[in-house]
Amino acid sequence: MGVLPRREALRISLERELDLVEIAPQANPPVCKIIDYGKFIYEQTKRERQQKKAQTHSTLKEVRFKAGTDTHDFDFKTRHAREFLEEGHKVKATVMFKGREILHKELGEVLLQRFIDALADVAKIDQPMRMEGRFLGVMLAPDIKKPVKKKEPKPAEAGDGTTQQEEAQQSVEEQ
Repeated sequence: MGVLPRREALRISLERELDLVEIAPQANPPVCKIIDYGKFIYEQTKRERQQKKAQTHSTLKEVRFKAGTDTHDFDFKTRHAREFLEEGHKVKATVMFKGREILHKELGEVLLQRFIDALADVAKIDQPMRMEGRFLGVMLAPDIKKPVKKKEPKPAEAGDGTTQQEEAQQSVEEQ
C-alpha cells in the first residue's frame, strides 16, 4: 500500500475489520501490517511450539567404574554408554577410588582411556580427564559427524536362490 498517514491506515484496517500491527517500529517510517492480530499470535505460538519440538534434549548419564573393574563389567557398561550416546545423551564416566587406591591413579587413567577408545566411533571428548576428589572423570558427547550405521542381517541363502534347508534336503534325496 506504500507509505500512508497513521489515521488513513487505521481507517483502512477498520473498514476491513482487521488490526493495524506495527511490525518494525525502529524503521523510518515504521512498518505496519493490516492483519487479524488473534490469528497472527496463534500462528506465532504454533511456530514456537514446533521449534521447541525440534530441539533435542540431551541429559547427562553417568557410568561408574572402580579401579579394578574386570573386562566383562567394563564391556557391559561400555555397551550401555554406547546406547546412551546413540540416543543423543552425554555420558560421564567416573572411576571411584577407595582407600589407598587413590595412590594408583594411573590404573583409573588407563581404564578411562580404554573406555574413550572403545567409544571413539560414536563419541567425542566433551571434558578431558580430571580428578574430582576421589573420582577421576571424563565427559563424552555424541559425535554428530559420525553417524552409526546399523547392520542388517543377511538371509541365509546360497548363490542360486535356495536356502540352506532346501540344500540339505536335496543332498539327502541325492544319496
